[in-house]
Amino acid sequence: MSNNSIHFNISERKVLLRIFDITFTLALLYLVSMIFAFDYFTINKENWTWVFVLVVYLTIFGTIFELYDLQKSSKLDKIIPSIVLTVSVTALFYFLTPFYTPVLPDNRLQILFFYFAILLAIFIWRWSYITFIASPRFYKQVLLVGETTNIASIVHAFKDSDPNYKIVGFINCEGDQHQSVEFSGVEQYRPQDIHAIIKEKGISEIVVASYNSESITSEIYNDLITLLESGFPIKEYTQVYEDMTQRIPVQFVGRDFYKYFPFSRSNHNKMYLFFHRIFDIVISLIGILIGLLLLPFILIGNLMANRGPLFYIQERVGKNGALFKMIKYRTMIKNAETNGAVWAKKNDIRITSFGRFLRHTRLDEIPQFINILKGEMSLIGPRPERPVFVKELSKILPFYETRHIIKPGLTGWAQVKTRYGSSIDDSLLKLQYDLYYIKHRGFFMDINILIKTLTTMFYFRGQ
Repeated sequence: MSNNSIHFNISERKVLLRIFDITFTLALLYLVSMIFAFDYFTINKENWTWVFVLVVYLTIFGTIFELYDLQKSSKLDKIIPSIVLTVSVTALFYFLTPFYTPVLPDNRLQILFFYFAILLAIFIWRWSYITFIASPRFYKQVLLVGETTNIASIVHAFKDSDPNYKIVGFINCEGDQHQSVEFSGVEQYRPQDIHAIIKEKGISEIVVASYNSESITSEIYNDLITLLESGFPIKEYTQVYEDMTQRIPVQFVGRDFYKYFPFSRSNHNKMYLFFHRIFDIVISLIGILIGLLLLPFILIGNLMANRGPLFYIQERVGKNGALFKMIKYRTMIKNAETNGAVWAKKNDIRITSFGRFLRHTRLDEIPQFINILKGEMSLIGPRPERPVFVKELSKILPFYETRHIIKPGLTGWAQVKTRYGSSIDDSLLKLQYDLYYIKHRGFFMDINILIKTLTTMFYFRGQ
């Protein structure tokens, strides 16, 4: 049994968005040069570097300004600000690098042609994407097979990760099936109707979400084998969860944990670790230099709004559980923890007005470049936590100590993908992202994190 419905996966849609952003841009610029007196940007063999630089700028700034965020890209009102920001900054940088790009024309009208051609090209393509590709006709219709226990968390996780991934039905494998599943948009079906459901609902994928494989009856098992042998896609829940959400579902990992943690070879790759350390040293030196330039302004802000010590030194847990002193600019009132360690939370009343500015811009992290230079931290890795919280979380969250097998970082996958951790649930979410990074870390992922960190700073999302 096969399903011929068309659906683009997350990676395919992101590639599609990038390719056609560039294609539409170059096509419209070429069209403008043919129709109007526009010769600032011409596409030919002699000027291939002009095209290359434009493509690089569009790709980099499109990533920074979240032009390829699938949640935003599915709604025109959400993506328009990203389009305007991307095109504006791309055009600005393009004009300011005449060594690799054309010299600014005497006729300034050509600058407007260039800017609005790119803006219109990307807008037309994104409108077409939302109208045709991101529409319900291209949704992937999915059938869940498993227990009812985790259905709510599964549906929410998939919906938040991919708006085009739609779970339309559920087949309950639990022994006691007297109580039906009550969840909006997800209907429960009988196991014997699985073939009819696939045909009737246009199902293109089955996801087996069973924590205990023994709960799957022999009848359902035989049906799944038959479907698999006919070429129908059947996937295991944690595999889909990791691919879509880019985090490890540790709460569903049991005694066969070793299946989920074939950690990245980069963790033991001498060349990767060598260049990673060189990069840490270079960036930390640059960061310290920038910090010295900003220090007078931060001193004035601290004197006027914080009124107390500039630095705040706190014990944190590093690689292999080793303790070290982490340095930060103080962002809270003096004696903020006179009654013991307390979780920091959003809109914490202990944070001063200037401290809030430092946190939103991530400037409070600048002194940690000293920790990076000393080798206690890395630029990228799981955020170092306080010993008291590590002890508490290790008792509650499975595999929490695993995040300490690499150096903690100034920024990381969890920091660019989720909010500030102020509860056990938030810590679980951060742990899932941290383990995903440890499992998949490499040069390209590190670059991705650095670009997303710039996005966090630009949108003042630091907490």
